[in-house]
Amino acid sequence: MPHSHSRQVEQLITGVPVQDGAGVRMMRILTPNLQRRLDPFLMLDAFHSDTPDDYLAGFPNHPHRGFETVTYMLAGRMRHRDNAGNEGLLEPGGMQWMTAGRGIVHSELPEQEDGLMSGFQLWVNLAAADKMITPAYRDLPAAEIPEVTPLAGVAVRVLAGSAFGVAGAVQKATTEPLYLDVRMAAGTAQVFDIPDSHNAFLFVIQGELAIGAERLAVGARNMAILSNAEPGAGVAVQALATETHFLLIAGRPLLEPIVQWGPFVMNSREQVEQAMEDFHAGRFGPEVV
Repeated sequence: MPHSHSRQVEQLITGVPVQDGAGVRMMRILTPNLQRRLDPFLMLDAFHSDTPDDYLAGFPNHPHRGFETVTYMLAGRMRHRDNAGNEGLLEPGGMQWMTAGRGIVHSELPEQEDGLMSGFQLWVNLAAADKMITPAYRDLPAAEIPEVTPLAGVAVRVLAGSAFGVAGAVQKATTEPLYLDVRMAAGTAQVFDIPDSHNAFLFVIQGELAIGAERLAVGARNMAILSNAEPGAGVAVQALATETHFLLIAGRPLLEPIVQWGPFVMNSREQVEQAMEDFHAGRFGPEVV
């Protein structure tokens, strides 16, 4: 597929600094004003710091309802515990995919006192019919995430969906998410297939990419929202002067109302108010021990 038949960059986004949990410093890349445009994705946070005060407090007990959280670690170690009895240690290259469903209380706490902590948390919406399903959790160490090399100098980790004939670690029927972690040597070019139905974006972690027919250069710590106006097109990219590391994320939109209050994402205000009432009444279950 030539660059001329590729999705183009519709908008460039620079993340905003935020603090969440017990004061963890992060960059919020996908903000609430983009939820409709990037449906089914609700949020993407990047954390990257070797300053312990930025991350040591972690994310103590907190609830979720109505969506899924996907935590992907590049460096560092984070312990997950929830009140459904799940526990896992997220280490470099690993991913945790948690389906909050009807309600879960969990904690995410660093298991290191110094060093680099780096990774991402993505929130994926659940369809109205699935918002009250039983909570679920998958802990996927680095060795269980397949990697493919479509050509020399291009390495693709397939976290979800499929790429170049390789099925990813996670498959989801409704939103059909595609989640790729890509490293490309300087000067290499590659086309990535994206279903016509999907909203899609790229986030450049390091280096610089030229994207689409216009070969728009997108540098590190920027998100490129890809246009839906090119039917049948994937996205053509080229790493420029240095090795480039980026995420490619896409998913089938739900096209349903989105009503969010903090950790609860439902389809109506009444449902969110019910989630708040249920949590405060203890119907999500006990706190995590």
